[in-house]
Amino acid sequence: MLSLRFSEHAFEAGTDEAGRGCLAGPVTAAAVILPDGFENELLNDSKILSEKSRDFLRPLIEQSALCYSVTHLDPLVIDEINILNASIKAMQQCIHKLSPTPLYIIVDGNRFKPIENIPHSCIIKGDSKYMSIAAASVLAKTYRDEYMNRIHEEFPMYNWKQNKGYPTKEHRDAIRKFGTTKYHRMTFRLLPEEQLELDLEPEIF
Repeated sequence: MLSLRFSEHAFEAGTDEAGRGCLAGPVTAAAVILPDGFENELLNDSKILSEKSRDFLRPLIEQSALCYSVTHLDPLVIDEINILNASIKAMQQCIHKLSPTPLYIIVDGNRFKPIENIPHSCIIKGDSKYMSIAAASVLAKTYRDEYMNRIHEEFPMYNWKQNKGYPTKEHRDAIRKFGTTKYHRMTFRLLPEEQLELDLEPEIF
């Protein structure tokens, strides 16, 4: 079972994002503060949970949490400031929306930018170690999937309802055939043959 706390603070927020590697759609972040005594044996990293399990957990998290928030940042922002900065910005916006304000923040991954005077820790694979990060990963994933299902209705030829904007063969074949949309990330390598791939870490600024 995952741990409830990393720090000694009761108002400890966990935050995570979904959709960082997609070719289309927003990057979506969530932040969650869970109460003392919270337990759930099913809760884990959203990537290893089934869709049915995530959909089951979401209302339980929302009802149980002291507070939670979700933020979508659209492809225009991603293209302007790069996906790493957009992911961090989305998580920061979620933290700012929490009430009560957290006294400590735990972040999935290894990159973050401080928020005012709130201490934080970055935790590799934190979504499989701490319940608040796992809860945030479930909210981010389910809210982003809903978003992709909605815009699928606008552009069904890309089958975002199924691939959620990830770089599947089907998605890239549709880009070749139909071109891009307002939801595509134009700074991403949409088609392998059209761009040289640079294996560089995005800069935080």
